[in-house]
Amino acid sequence: MTEEEQPAAPVPEPAPEGVTELAAEPEPAPGPTAEEIEAANNASVEADLHRRSRRGFIVAGVAAAAGLGSWKWLNSRPREGGMPWPYRRVLEFNERLSGAIFSPKRLSPTYDESRVTRPARINGGIGLTPNVDLENWRLNIEGATSLVTLTLDDIRALPRRELTTELRCIEGWNIIVHWTGALFSDLMEKYPPPQPVRYVSMETPGRGYYVGLDIASAQHPQTLLAYALNGEPLTWQHGAPLRLAIPVKYGVKNLKRIGTIRYTNVRPADYWAEQAYDWYCGH
Repeated sequence: MTEEEQPAAPVPEPAPEGVTELAAEPEPAPGPTAEEIEAANNASVEADLHRRSRRGFIVAGVAAAAGLGSWKWLNSRPREGGMPWPYRRVLEFNERLSGAIFSPKRLSPTYDESRVTRPARINGGIGLTPNVDLENWRLNIEGATSLVTLTLDDIRALPRRELTTELRCIEGWNIIVHWTGALFSDLMEKYPPPQPVRYVSMETPGRGYYVGLDIASAQHPQTLLAYALNGEPLTWQHGAPLRLAIPVKYGVKNLKRIGTIRYTNVRPADYWAEQAYDWYCGH
C-alpha cells in the first residue's frame, strides 16, 4: 500500500458549542496513614517537652544559684543578737509592726476552768534550782523611787486576780492554764518609778534567765505576777514562789521564779533574743 493509499487518522469531532472540554484529572497521591500521623504528633510533643524541660532546667539552675548566693551573703553578714544583721532587721520590723497595732483593750481569749490542761506541762528550767529556800525568797525592785525588797506575803497583799487563759509556746504547742496572782500594773502603781519608763526587765535570782518587756505589754490588764497554778501553789518546776504570766507574749517571756524587777529606759537584755529569737515575742 502506498503512502497515498493509507487511511487518514480519524479527526476528533469538535465539542458542541458552549461546552468546554476538560482535561482528565490526575489521580490524587495517597495521604499519610494513621500510624504516620500519630508518629509525627508524638515526635512534635517530644520535641516540645524536650525544649520546655531544657528551659525549665536552666531557669531552675539560675534560681538555685541565685538563692544559694543570697543565702551565703546573708549568713556572712556581721551578727547582731546571735544572728546576721539582715535577719535581725526583719525581726525588728515585725516588732515595730506589732507594737503599732498593740492595744491594752485587746485581750487574750479566756476559758472556763473546766478547759484547763491537766497536768500542766513543764517546759524549761533555765535559772531554776530544785532546792531553793522559798521561805527566804525576796523580790527586789530596782529603778523605783527607792530600792524595794518584798516577800511573797507582800505580793499576796495586792488585789488578788484570777485568769484562765492560754500559754503558747514559741515551739508551737499550747496549754490552758488557770493563774492566780497580782496584776503587774498594781505592783507598779504601788511601787512606781520616779519618771515614766519604756521597759521592764525581769530576771531569776542569780540572773540565770532574764527577759525584757516593753512597758505597754508589762502593764497589760492580763499580765500577772502569779503565785498559784490551777488552784495550787507553784511548784519549783513551774517557778515557785512567783513567776510572770503574760498571755500576750509567747512562753519564753513568762519568766519563772522572779528575783529582780527593774524599771529602765534602756532596752534590757533578753536571754532568748541573744540566742537569735525575736526580742518582742508577741502574738
